[in-house]
Amino acid sequence: MRVVFMGTPQLAATVLEELACHHQVVGVFTRPDAVRGRGKELVPSPVKALAQTLPGVPVFTPRTLRDPQVQQQLRDLNAQVFVVAAYGAILPAEVLDIPPLGCLNVHASLRPRGRGAAPIERAILAGDEELGVCIMRMEEGLDTGDYCVCRSVSAGERTAADLTDELANRGAQALLTALSHLEAGAAQWMVQDPDQVTYAHKIEKGELNLTPEDERVMAVRKVRASGEAHPSRAVLAGKGVTLLAVRACEEEDAAVQATVDQHGPVAPGSLRFAHKRLLLGVADGVLEVLECKPDGKKAMAAKDFAAGLQGVKKGTLTWEAMNG
Repeated sequence: MRVVFMGTPQLAATVLEELACHHQVVGVFTRPDAVRGRGKELVPSPVKALAQTLPGVPVFTPRTLRDPQVQQQLRDLNAQVFVVAAYGAILPAEVLDIPPLGCLNVHASLRPRGRGAAPIERAILAGDEELGVCIMRMEEGLDTGDYCVCRSVSAGERTAADLTDELANRGAQALLTALSHLEAGAAQWMVQDPDQVTYAHKIEKGELNLTPEDERVMAVRKVRASGEAHPSRAVLAGKGVTLLAVRACEEEDAAVQATVDQHGPVAPGSLRFAHKRLLLGVADGVLEVLECKPDGKKAMAAKDFAAGLQGVKKGTLTWEAMNG
C-alpha cells in the first residue's frame, strides 16, 4: 500500500522501520528539528533520522498541518492511508479526509483506557498490571475513534523505557496486521466503551520527583515512569540527584533493622546507609536507592554515591523534595 507516515520519537521510528519493509512509504512527516538534551544545536527527531536513510522517501517537517500548502503536499503524495504514531501535532479534519482508506493511529494504550499524551507513564503510575497498544481509526475527537487490532504486555516491575521499546515492536506488528485487514476490506472495528474511558494527561514538570511524603509504592512507580524528558529527582544530603532505580523495603529487611537498632526509626526525610545500601525514609516505611545520577556526574550505584557523603555513617543525614 502507499502510506504516508507521521511520527516523531523513537517509538514512532521503530514502527516506521518495520512499516517500510512491507509497504511503500511515499512520505514521512515529523516535527521540526529541536534542541534536545543539554546541547544547543538543533537535532532531528528519531523519525527524521531514520527516514533519511530510506531511499527515495521525502521527509517533511511542517510546523502545522493546517497550512493549505502542506495539505496540498499531502494530497500530491497520493497515499491510500496515513499512519500516525506519536506525531505530536493535531491532524485537522482537512487532513483526516485526504486518504481514501483513512488515518490509522498506533497508540500505546489498551482502548478505551489511556486517551492522551502519556499512556505508558500514566498506566505505570496507576499500577496497571497490563499495558498495550491499539490501532485506532482517527477522527476529530481526542483518541475517540474505533479500534481494530490490540496487543498487550505484562507491566511487571518494568520501566517506561523498557515498556515503550516492547510496545513499539508490538505496535509495528499490530499495524501490519491492521493494514492487511484494511486492504482486504476485512477490518473489524470496535467502538470504545465510554464507561471505560480514562485520560492519560501529559506528565507535568517535576511531577515524578520524589518527596518524603510519598508512600513506597508510589515512589517506586514514579521512578519506573520516569525518563530523560521527565526525570525522578530529589535532594539527597544536599545534593541534587536523579533516581534511576529504587525498591521498597520490607519492615524485616536486614539493612533497615540494622540502622533502626543503631540510630532509631527511619523517619520520613531521613537518609541512612547500612549494609552498603542507601535507604530513604518515606511516609510508610523505607525506600532503597539502587542506582542514581548525581548532578554533573555519570550514573552510578547508590552505594558509590553514598560512599562520598560526609556523615552518612552517623545516621544524621536527610533528604528532601526537589524545588521546581
